[in-house]
Amino acid sequence: MEHITLLLAIVVVTALVFDFTNGFHDTANAMATTISTGALKPKTAVAMSAVLNLVGAFLSVEVANTISKGLVNEEGIQPEVILAALVGAILWNLLTWLVGLPSSSSHALMGGLIGATVASIGLSGVNGGVVVTKVLLPAIAAPLVAGLAAMLAARLTYRLDRNADAKTTAKGYRAGQIASAGLVSLAHGTNDAQKTMGIITLALVAGGTLAPGSNPPVWVIVSAGVAIALGTYLGGWRIIRTMGKGLTDLQPQQGFAAQTSAATVILASSNLGFSLSTTHSCSGAVMGAGLGRKGGVVRWSTATRMFVAWGLTLPAAGLVGAGAEYVARQGDWGVYTVAGFLVASCLAIWLVSRRQVVDHTNVNDVETEAEPAGVVTTAIAAVTPPPAGSVAAVTDEDLKATIPAPGTADPTAPPAPAAV
Repeated sequence: MEHITLLLAIVVVTALVFDFTNGFHDTANAMATTISTGALKPKTAVAMSAVLNLVGAFLSVEVANTISKGLVNEEGIQPEVILAALVGAILWNLLTWLVGLPSSSSHALMGGLIGATVASIGLSGVNGGVVVTKVLLPAIAAPLVAGLAAMLAARLTYRLDRNADAKTTAKGYRAGQIASAGLVSLAHGTNDAQKTMGIITLALVAGGTLAPGSNPPVWVIVSAGVAIALGTYLGGWRIIRTMGKGLTDLQPQQGFAAQTSAATVILASSNLGFSLSTTHSCSGAVMGAGLGRKGGVVRWSTATRMFVAWGLTLPAAGLVGAGAEYVARQGDWGVYTVAGFLVASCLAIWLVSRRQVVDHTNVNDVETEAEPAGVVTTAIAAVTPPPAGSVAAVTDEDLKATIPAPGTADPTAPPAPAAV
């Protein structure tokens, strides 16, 4: 292992803490729909996801190289900048977890890194082209592509199964959900664990223990994989509740469509080196799958809060990162102050979360108010063709509603002729 100073050790430990929070913050991406539809028990689901996150961490280093070599200028970065960036990312992760909103751990890390870098050496330290092409554009495209794919996949599954036995198909799609959830977990490890590998590698380069342009050392890959797996096993139950029950109500067919679509998008982006937000991809897929079932409604009030959190992630983490960098650059006392502030803030957020505990025993115990169909849902429903046999779907209650009660006039009958 390379020679590590005390400051670098603090940075590495803080990076692994971020990786841990990334794990439980993003568990919902892989397992929320599987848990909400009953395909797997909550603790079984997070254990399976943790193992596959660990495996995925060893499959590639392309995203790690994007973080460590492309996002900012390595030559002007000091370890204090990395510490400040991690503080901004961790606090944003914990705050959004506290309120149960799915947001991007990836963008929190990048926002913190960009803000701390700008505060340290100015705008010249940020590679704007990489930010646009490999961060901002994928952030916009990922939920749209995953959502459209999930909506089409959900419609296709319902069309193919329209004459099949409902219980048999539900059982089959639950099995498919387990497989697709495993694929999402593997993809998450491949994409998100690498972000921590990249940030630790950048810190080692900044501290002079690695040459610029180096790939992550083996010990960095192993420690990042273990940290994200442990965080995943802890389970981010608040966000699992929101994504599994708060955005829409999913049936097994929709859950399978959502997870398969999200996994495809994530794996493709990892192979291209795009630092994609798995949260954006999975959330978009869940909403798309919700709209893929005739009569399905997305709860746009929850989705709007989520979109606002997405928009605030980069600037909020960036501002905290910039402030932390200003304090950390003052010397050893500044570094210790930033580290102490982070520990105190994490403890305070945890204590607040204990007031209303959400865990594996009550993650699905949520009452969601019926929300009227909005403009998007209504427009999609208007162009959705009725399923085969829809004429026979008229219920007895519908027929009774058209028969006037005894002693009352039929409102649809023509008026009686006037008496002569």
